[in-house]
Amino acid sequence: MNTLDFPEVMTRTGAVRGRREEGPAVFRGIPFAQPPVGAARFGAPRPVDRWDGVRDALAFGPPPPQEPIGGATPSPGSAPAGDNWLTVNVWTPDPDPAARRPVMVWVYGGAYKLGSADDPAYDASRLVRENELVVVTFNYRVGVEGFLWIEGAPANRGLLDQVAALEWVRENIVAFGGDPAQVTVFGESAGAGSIAALLAMPRARSLFRRAIAQSVPGPFFSDALAEDIAEALAGGIGLRPTVADLAGVDPHELTEAGAALGPRMPGYAHRWGPVAFTPTAFSPVIDGEVLPAAPWDALAQGAARDVELVVGHNRDEFRLFLHLGGMLGQVDEDLASMILGLFGPAPDAEQAYRAAFPDASAEYLFELVQSDWLFRMPSLHLAEAHTSGGGRAHLYELTFSAPADDGALGACHSLDVPLVFGVYGGIGEMLIGPTPSPETETLSARFRSAWTTFATTGDPGWPAYDTDQRLVQLFDTAPTVAAYPEEASRRLWERHTFAPLPLMTP
Repeated sequence: MNTLDFPEVMTRTGAVRGRREEGPAVFRGIPFAQPPVGAARFGAPRPVDRWDGVRDALAFGPPPPQEPIGGATPSPGSAPAGDNWLTVNVWTPDPDPAARRPVMVWVYGGAYKLGSADDPAYDASRLVRENELVVVTFNYRVGVEGFLWIEGAPANRGLLDQVAALEWVRENIVAFGGDPAQVTVFGESAGAGSIAALLAMPRARSLFRRAIAQSVPGPFFSDALAEDIAEALAGGIGLRPTVADLAGVDPHELTEAGAALGPRMPGYAHRWGPVAFTPTAFSPVIDGEVLPAAPWDALAQGAARDVELVVGHNRDEFRLFLHLGGMLGQVDEDLASMILGLFGPAPDAEQAYRAAFPDASAEYLFELVQSDWLFRMPSLHLAEAHTSGGGRAHLYELTFSAPADDGALGACHSLDVPLVFGVYGGIGEMLIGPTPSPETETLSARFRSAWTTFATTGDPGWPAYDTDQRLVQLFDTAPTVAAYPEEASRRLWERHTFAPLPLMTP
């Protein structure tokens, strides 16, 4: 076999064979931990056993068990079946150990219950073709397997998987032409929330030098809330949320139990508060061990002051969920009033929002307060916490409207993903259309340049954020640096603390 077309690399656990694909060498499906099944079910990830010979690394590993989307498997790729869920994929210009290129490690989103690295939207070929760097993607456990509170199991198993993947990068990336001292983690939505958690986790310290967090979600659970949610989910199939009860249950039965809980969540509003009206019952848990504190508290105390950070959000985050839920044009004043009171910052959240946005429609207020609670203000506050803790943060906002549907979706959630990768399949096709316009391609090029330059130098191309000038990068057809544009929302939330969400008791 031609080693130019099928390069081979020796990792710490054995040799792997990849394939050149229009320039980059790509290695897929390399295990970074043992399959978390059998006696290892719900356990922390365990090191991989060595193998003999050369292992083909030509296909993505199987996705972790997760809820179905519309009756179909959520992974849009053609991954094989199996239980070897914990695998990494590497794109490199050339697997030359002497090259020592910057490394970017992608953490996918999906509400902590969906996602896998074989999604075509995460194809790193273009990033690597255009830049002298290495890109890594990987799978981590989601949903019940990764984030459900389970008695007798470590909390935040999905986060522990991410730490194990980053440890694999530290130990092996030199062989692929990467520099373990120049690792940047980047991710969107739940991936950005995971990165916020990694910044606060002692176990992740020194595993990356830079971080890019795109649309950081605010919800992190207290132990009490996580336990109550777990009891509701397991109770739906007549079990307790313990290792003894759940370890023998087929993973897909448990993902179905998670999906079945979704429609019942509003019934728990008196106990779970706003979480009961969100799309997911899963979030990282502030357990005091794996994750000792909420990211905003940890960063304000200087937990990651040595990590350079880019963080930001999209202007119209929640509009995607209005669209997917068929609610565009369906929100009345009563529904807006309920949601303003539920999600807005106390006290008198509804009155405060209506006073700050006196001409806003009911639907816009409904959308705005959830954009603020879920993504916009958590992202802003993360930058402010990192700055107050002695770190450097660069803030951005995407204000470019998605071209699909004549711009009706605005700068909605997930629009940044195809712009960062320059790949327009999957979510990109839904938001941008099958063929990107010249304006879209130009903006995508700016995103890619900013992200890869930051990974290489620590400077994305605009000033660091501070609470005097509040300068941010606005990504649009004509990108500019300006004062943070969401000043009305910022003032409404400036005294709010993004603390672990409690279990509410009567």
